[in-house]
Amino acid sequence: MGERPIVPTAPELVLETETGSTVMSPSHDYHVGRDPLCDVVIDDARVSWHHAVLRPEADHWTLEDENSTNGTYADGRRVHEWGVGPGSVIRFGSLADGPRAVLVDRTPPPTAPERPSAVRMPSATGTFRQPTTVRPLPARTVRIGRGGDNDLVVDDLVASRRHAELRALPDGTYEIVDLGSHNGTFLNGQPVGRARITEGDIVGIGHSAFCLVGDQLQEYVDTGEVSLDVQDLMVAVDHGRKTLIDQVSFPVGEKCLLAVVGPSGAGKSTLLNALTGQRPADRGTVLYDGRDLYRDYAELRQRIGLVPQDDILHAQLTVRRALTYAAELRFPQDTAKAERKARVDEVIGELGLEQRAGQPIHSLSGGQRKRVSVALELLTKPSLLFLDEPTSGLDPGMDRSVMHMLRGLADDGRTVIVVTHSVLSLDVCDRLLVLAPGGRIAYYGPPEDALAFFGFEQWPEAFEAFERDRDRDWAGDYRQSPTHRQYIVNSTSQPQLAASAPAPTFGPPPKPQSWGAQLSTLVRRYAAALSADRTFLAIMIALPFVMGAMARALAGSRLTQETAMNALLILCVGGVLTGAANAVRELVKERVIYQRERAVGLSRSAYLMSKVVVLGAITVLQAVVLTLVGLFGVDLNAPGGEGVLMPPLLEITVAVALLAFTAMMLGLLVSALVRKEEVTMPLLVLLAIVQVVFCGALLKLNGVPGVEQLAWLVPSRWALGAMASTIGLARIVPGELTGDPLFKHSAGVWLLNVGMLVVLSVVFEYVVARLLRRHEPAVMRK
Repeated sequence: MGERPIVPTAPELVLETETGSTVMSPSHDYHVGRDPLCDVVIDDARVSWHHAVLRPEADHWTLEDENSTNGTYADGRRVHEWGVGPGSVIRFGSLADGPRAVLVDRTPPPTAPERPSAVRMPSATGTFRQPTTVRPLPARTVRIGRGGDNDLVVDDLVASRRHAELRALPDGTYEIVDLGSHNGTFLNGQPVGRARITEGDIVGIGHSAFCLVGDQLQEYVDTGEVSLDVQDLMVAVDHGRKTLIDQVSFPVGEKCLLAVVGPSGAGKSTLLNALTGQRPADRGTVLYDGRDLYRDYAELRQRIGLVPQDDILHAQLTVRRALTYAAELRFPQDTAKAERKARVDEVIGELGLEQRAGQPIHSLSGGQRKRVSVALELLTKPSLLFLDEPTSGLDPGMDRSVMHMLRGLADDGRTVIVVTHSVLSLDVCDRLLVLAPGGRIAYYGPPEDALAFFGFEQWPEAFEAFERDRDRDWAGDYRQSPTHRQYIVNSTSQPQLAASAPAPTFGPPPKPQSWGAQLSTLVRRYAAALSADRTFLAIMIALPFVMGAMARALAGSRLTQETAMNALLILCVGGVLTGAANAVRELVKERVIYQRERAVGLSRSAYLMSKVVVLGAITVLQAVVLTLVGLFGVDLNAPGGEGVLMPPLLEITVAVALLAFTAMMLGLLVSALVRKEEVTMPLLVLLAIVQVVFCGALLKLNGVPGVEQLAWLVPSRWALGAMASTIGLARIVPGELTGDPLFKHSAGVWLLNVGMLVVLSVVFEYVVARLLRRHEPAVMRK
């Protein structure tokens, strides 16, 4: 009784207001009010925040007042609930002169193209099936952006407050001009600063696409309900001699949860990289809601979320703090703190993390940590969400919990693709893709039919068969099956294209923040993570005091022939250990985090500089403490009690600080070079031994071919030379070893020594930056 039909048959109408037009589909309700989140926003003081709603009812539309202050008027009278249709005139707030809206039939110009030209089969897409809003083409400049003072407001945190302008030119054509936006303005998928646009071109701003059609400006909003069509993907390595993915084609519908399984080496991760654009396929096409992902990757990369197998989180931070820093890095620089906080709270609520928001991430269970990783990706509202082995290492209960979370995310209006080795919860998925060895499709269809298709009762039997019967043509069997015809051939709505991947233009992703803003956020985040690591803090505080105490014990009250060399050597060892130990793990342990953030716009140099700034400040402070504990109050026995340029203790402190800083840079180099965190500690020991051997305190280096040149790359060689130069070590400890020219008590020699430490620091930093590039996604190295 009075129930609303499942499929409304109300006509599609256009609601025309003074600020534009909205196409009303019978599948949605349309809210009117001053709230920027309303479907139809009317900025008038007489209009309530939530004023009225237009609802499809059976074969007609109903206008309902939402208890507004000044009332809603239709057909000349104040109404609470009223049937409306084509020709109805509605006023909000005042019958005489309130903001006016008119309902008309939707009749697009018969001669004008109805869809953007770069979209294949718009009727088969979620975004381009019909415009979200339709406006008459402006005769003047229209400013587009997130701020409410724009002529055309884009309710999207990815858009800048003042993003772009659509300008009408004197010859009747139009151009789009980017206003220095942080995430970029795109024309047919490519970033532009200023460009002329023609009919059918797609102008991309955030999740919105604008298109000139006839005398209209049509807006299409990517709400997340997008399809993905994969056509004849092929990936090969070793110059084509080895094929990892071979002729893979399948459709993924809107709100679909797809699981990808297969034996080890079947190409699951390769397929994931091809679908996300991290490593594009050599041949084939990926259509993102009718648009070529590779061709338009510069724009569409912002619509794709990727959760790697390893957590992309700083485990020392709390959930809320980690998400807040991520929001700072991913949203435009002009996003207000309140806007970022609101989005973080929204995502926390969506994933049920309210009770864990103030909890350190390292204290969460595996399933909860995975939820936080997903929450981080959801900040920017991606329409396509990819996950790589999200249930790896989880118990069966947590496995099912994570899969049900993904089911909910898909139901909320996203396309979710999960690569997994677990078969415990495949029943919650809409589709299952099974890859056979060689990267070919052995099955694609409903999960519940897969085992019966293979003729097995349990999944272990199926995977054993893949390994045992490697000569069997699994893909050929599937292609000949009715399942293939039903779920691939007959379900693919996009036209089949030639199997050759277009030459994509992979520029660097747009940076939501300026370099300086990124550096500020990274420095604050890194400092917060380190300060929350109690073990690191304890070691950081204790190490300079311990090494300084050892130097003090060796130095005694005066540097003499018996004590001087040993005291300086311990200062060198202490400086090297404090600097290198601080940095040797810092890049390798964050590699997964860096790779993901780099893919969405993180500046490589800003990331590296944040490490240099934070670790450098800590390291220099430790070096000062080490030197003062070791030598304060000690008679340094410098010639005439003077250094070469400054007081002796200050010169030695500068030398130790520069040594520690250079050793820190060397530690970062090691961290960028290795692949596993476990190998950093043995390398740290080796590093310390090399510094001791080649510093010049144990071996004669000057004049020894090969060895002398090798020692030039050892920071402790120059640091010991600077300290020896300050105190005139050759005078205190006469001998062949101390007759080294780098130990001479002169300003020139001291400046050479400290200058070489600076040079080595710069060289190490350059090498680290090059090594970081090696670990970036393939598209970032193009």
